Amino acid sequence: MAKEIRLNAFTMNCAAHINSTMWRHPRDTSLRYTSLTYWTDLAQTLERGLFDGVFLADVLGVYDVFRDSPSPAITHGVQFPVNDPMMVIPAMAHVTEHLGFGVTALLPYESPLTFARRMSTLDHLTDGRAGWNIVTGYLQSAAKGTGIAEQAPHDTRYEMAEEYMDIVYSLWEGSWEDDAMVADRASGVLTEPARVHKIEHDGRFFALEAYHLSEPSPQRTPVLYQAGGSAAGRAFAAKHAECVFLGGGSSTTGLARSIADLRRRAAAAGRDPAGLLMFPLMTVVVAPTDEEAEAKLEEYRRWVDPSAALTLVSGWAGVDLAQWDLDDRIEDLRGDGVQGALAQFAPRTDGRSWTVRQAAEYLGIGGSGPVVVGSPGRVADELERWIDETDADGFNLTRIVTPETYDDFIDLVVPELQRRGRYKAAYAPGSYRQKLFGNGPWLPDSHVGRSYRR
Repeated sequence: MAKEIRLNAFTMNCAAHINSTMWRHPRDTSLRYTSLTYWTDLAQTLERGLFDGVFLADVLGVYDVFRDSPSPAITHGVQFPVNDPMMVIPAMAHVTEHLGFGVTALLPYESPLTFARRMSTLDHLTDGRAGWNIVTGYLQSAAKGTGIAEQAPHDTRYEMAEEYMDIVYSLWEGSWEDDAMVADRASGVLTEPARVHKIEHDGRFFALEAYHLSEPSPQRTPVLYQAGGSAAGRAFAAKHAECVFLGGGSSTTGLARSIADLRRRAAAAGRDPAGLLMFPLMTVVVAPTDEEAEAKLEEYRRWVDPSAALTLVSGWAGVDLAQWDLDDRIEDLRGDGVQGALAQFAPRTDGRSWTVRQAAEYLGIGGSGPVVVGSPGRVADELERWIDETDADGFNLTRIVTPETYDDFIDLVVPELQRRGRYKAAYAPGSYRQKLFGNGPWLPDSHVGRSYRR
């Protein structure tokens, strides 16, 4: 049976997310990102399109690798300025009933106790529709901005993440028993002290002695997202993630290998491989006809600034792409940032190589993911092909022009996918986790986090 395609809107609490200069476009409204109605309007649009969730990215520093300066990012607005993504979610939840919310939070810079409380509060306020994108960080400026002199090495950050997960699982799953909150008006007992347990942790990176400050939320542990292409990142995802965000790349072949590897790792960890939902990055430009869609893409490309695109990917990779001229070939360099950010541009055995200019033009629309262009039928064909050839479960759809990108997709592509039986006609009941997996609101028994329950 063909998979039902799942969809997240991939965006950020700023004017310029992946498509860094599209805030300049005359039809774009993303400069309104500081307005609450911008976010509530978006939430209602996405729920109209039966999107599973909105996936909110975040950073805690400025992109200062390109030209060894923050000026390009500040000038072009490359994910700067950027507001807290968590703050807009309660308002979005208030105007919707089903939409899920995956929020990025960088664990090296968050106290486990206060973060666990914030996520439990969010899960309460959304009636069990909260998700967490677990990020270990990649910007040196974020470390310095939070009082850390030097960002930990890439794999060390994943060691920190393992310890962090041990703490937050203990807080969410183990601190409160299910029946601890009794709210007995006659006796005056709100919570039974014997059923609330202190969590103690004294580790290499974190120390804590505390009770979880929130009563158990509808999901206890939020839906867990993770995005990491390195060996350490894939091992972490196979153990902890329920949903995995992947860079789409330029072909289905590499993505299929990545997804197969993640599912093998999950099986080796004792999990159901189908229990990991895979969401590659995707950008869609759609219009009533193929010719109109191609013309729209060309119009969008006129607003691309190569410097802005290179600022973004230099920050991702931790490699300054300004060291080459625009017409130079990209060498196969490794940085300490998002591993794989430059891999698709490395020289290939078939002789193909990229110039810096070509990479910038490619990244200017869609970032590191594919761009699908065409009529509703052509777009649906391509989305089905990516799902069927890679074993992905859905897509994180990034925006080009807001809200045009999502309006076009909902009005033109969603009905075509529904006609083909590849997209839901209505939301399933229950929490975010129940909607995604069809089981209960809590982590499944096979998930490592469930073992922390008392």
